[in-house]
Amino acid sequence: MPDDIDPQDLELARDLLSAADAVLVLTGAGISADSGLATFRGADGLWRNHRAQELATPEAFARDSRLVWEWYGMRRERAASCEPNDAHLALARLAAERDGVTIVTQNVDGLHSRAAERVAADRAGTVTEGPEREPALPLELHGCLFRVRCTRCDERYEHRQPIDASSAASLPSCRSCSSLLRPDIVWFGEPLGEAIEVAFKEAQQAEVCLVVGTSAVVQPAASIATVVDRAGGSVIEVNPEPTPLTPLAVVSLRGGAAEVVPSLVS
Repeated sequence: MPDDIDPQDLELARDLLSAADAVLVLTGAGISADSGLATFRGADGLWRNHRAQELATPEAFARDSRLVWEWYGMRRERAASCEPNDAHLALARLAAERDGVTIVTQNVDGLHSRAAERVAADRAGTVTEGPEREPALPLELHGCLFRVRCTRCDERYEHRQPIDASSAASLPSCRSCSSLLRPDIVWFGEPLGEAIEVAFKEAQQAEVCLVVGTSAVVQPAASIATVVDRAGGSVIEVNPEPTPLTPLAVVSLRGGAAEVVPSLVS
C-alpha cells in the first residue's frame, strides 16, 4: 500500500463498499498496466508507422484487412503473454462472493475474464455447499481481442488461434459461412451497442462506483461514474494521478491498481 494514502481515506472507502448492496466497478488501461500490458495510447502508440486510431476503424479494415489483422495478432500475443494481476483477481473474488457487483471494463485484453474464470475454478474446488456459480464475467464495453465477428453473417464467437496475416487468403474465416472474420472490437466511429446500455442501467442503481485505472477521457464510458454520482451514489477513485472524475470522488486513493485494490476490497 502506498505510504501517502491516508488510512482514514482507505477505511472510508472500505466502509462505503461494505455497506453498498449495488457496486459498479469501472476499469481502464491502468489496471492492465500492472500486468505489464502497455496501452496503445502510450509509448507503444506507434506501430510500423501507423497510429492505433488509423488502424482501429472500419475504413482501415476495408482498405487493408491483412494489415489490421497483423496488428491485432500482435496485440493478442501481448495480451496472452500477460497474467491477471492482484487487482483483477481481487475484483473477480469480490464479484464472485457478493451479489450486486458489476464489473465494467474499457479494456479489450480479456484479463478480467481470465481472472473471473480462475477465481471460479478455485471456488469450485473449495466451496462444497450450494449451487455452483458461473464466473462473474465483466461487461466489456469495447469488445475483446479474443472474440471475432463475421463480416457477412455477423456470427460472434471466441477465437484464440494464432493469426496468420501473411496473405488475404490466410486470414481468419467464419466457421459458418467461410466469410472474412474481423476482431469483435468496437472501432472508432462505431456504436458501443448493448453493453453500454446495460452499464448505464446498472449505474442508475449503483450505490458505489469504484473507478480503477482509467483516465476518464473516453466517452461515453467516462460518464458512467457521473451517472452514479447524479443518482446519489458515491464515487471511489483508484489512480496514480488526478483525473476529470476526481472532483466527483468521495475518496481518491493515489496508487497503482495492483497495490491498492486488494487492500480496498478484501
